[in-house]
Amino acid sequence: MEVATRLTWMQEKKLQNYFGEKQFSLLYKASVHGFSTDRLLQICSNQGPTLTVIYSEDQIVGAYMQKDYGEGNYLIAVFVFQETTITECKVGPFKLPMLFDKNVDGNLEVSIHLKEKTMYFNKKAMEKLGLSQIYISFQDCEVFRCEDLLDERKMSGLTELKESLLCAIRNYIPYGGLVHKVRILLLGPVGAGKSSFFNSVRSIFRGHVTNQALVGSDPTGTSEKYRTYFIKDGKDNNTLPFILCDTMGLSEKEGLDMDDIPYILEGHFPDKYQFNSLKLRPKGIGNHTGCPLLKDRIHCVAFVFSANSVGQLSHEMVEKIKRIRRELIKSDVVHVVLLTHVDTLDLITKGDLIDVYKCVPVKLQLEAVHRKLGFALSDIFVVSNYTSEWELEPVIDVLILSALKEMLRAADDFLENFPLEKTGACQEVHEYANSGESGDSAFGLRHILSIDNEHIRFTKGTKPMKKHKGCPGPIVTESVLVKQSVTSGGPDSFMKLPMKDQTLNHED
Repeated sequence: MEVATRLTWMQEKKLQNYFGEKQFSLLYKASVHGFSTDRLLQICSNQGPTLTVIYSEDQIVGAYMQKDYGEGNYLIAVFVFQETTITECKVGPFKLPMLFDKNVDGNLEVSIHLKEKTMYFNKKAMEKLGLSQIYISFQDCEVFRCEDLLDERKMSGLTELKESLLCAIRNYIPYGGLVHKVRILLLGPVGAGKSSFFNSVRSIFRGHVTNQALVGSDPTGTSEKYRTYFIKDGKDNNTLPFILCDTMGLSEKEGLDMDDIPYILEGHFPDKYQFNSLKLRPKGIGNHTGCPLLKDRIHCVAFVFSANSVGQLSHEMVEKIKRIRRELIKSDVVHVVLLTHVDTLDLITKGDLIDVYKCVPVKLQLEAVHRKLGFALSDIFVVSNYTSEWELEPVIDVLILSALKEMLRAADDFLENFPLEKTGACQEVHEYANSGESGDSAFGLRHILSIDNEHIRFTKGTKPMKKHKGCPGPIVTESVLVKQSVTSGGPDSFMKLPMKDQTLNHED
């Protein structure tokens, strides 16, 4: 029969944190094993540090013993736990079994009488602990073995898991070999931890904590440019098969312009593109990349939220996020959530991060994201970024690498479902424009405004393009090339038609 403690989850977490991030294993329960000192000592000796918990009618009292029962004279930490407050005083030194000897009343500050179900305190201990009487009656007594939450065995397991994840990510090949590297866009409110996540990923692969991307909590954020971060593996200096893309933070009135998002998704923005949250973005493509390929597109979007602020998201912010999600769904872009700063939630310890999805405060935050923003629970990944640490920690590394692995899988889902005909037109134009057969190398790609399944728009005033195979005549003004056959390939599959809509804005 499984024996369960009377401690609530909250009470257990408070005691675990108070006595130095310990894990409790219930050894003895008086109501099950009997109110016998001999039985208690038989079960609990040679177990290392222990915590004895006494349950009275209106409070919890107990004793934390840092040494084994069979060892010499030691101090004992006696405590009273009332609601959320723990009061402690040190007693001793004396041999630990004497704590359960009723014949020492008056000689020791504290003693526990199991058979009589009473606990004795001398006047000095009573006053230190804020008690009103020297004897307390109790209903039950429990003894727990206390172990470090991250012991050597668990650390070894974490290290093995980390190496397995590193190997999987290093050897990752995007679906179908359609691209060499997948692009993951990080979106989220100012201060959520987007730049910190990039720094954390880079730190893990470099083997030490680094800070390439600026991090801050300024209301306007520190990411005012669109950044595309390539990460080199510290093991062999090879570039890893993914690119992390960072943007301005989202905010109710300023921050990233909603109109910019489709262009980001399609790959129009170059690295270091300067955002301007205070002015309207010029209409048209402007200085964006005119004809992005599949490799330039965003293949997965990760919304980044702080676990401490999900509940405080304003109505305006929630609506903005939902609008972005609708745009992502329209573009068939797979999107997930990174929940950062979980290590700063109340009562969370590093030991909890080993099995973080079973941790009550984390589960509450996951449900809050699901309820408030509509994300599936299976699409929400918990991470702890490196923000103040000097050294890498396996438990943090595993969380970050696990989330990254899931994002790579999401990118594969996008690539698998992406219509191949959408990649053909741009590829042909790139090959033609860069082939030298256009007759003017300056033509290049800078004159291509945009491309979709049917149309390729060029800037007004494009220099004449020499006739190439079946390509009908030079382009002398703004035109639209209509793709007649995606599968035929080459410039022969295009024909020149006049642009009907003359409202398109142009480059100067």
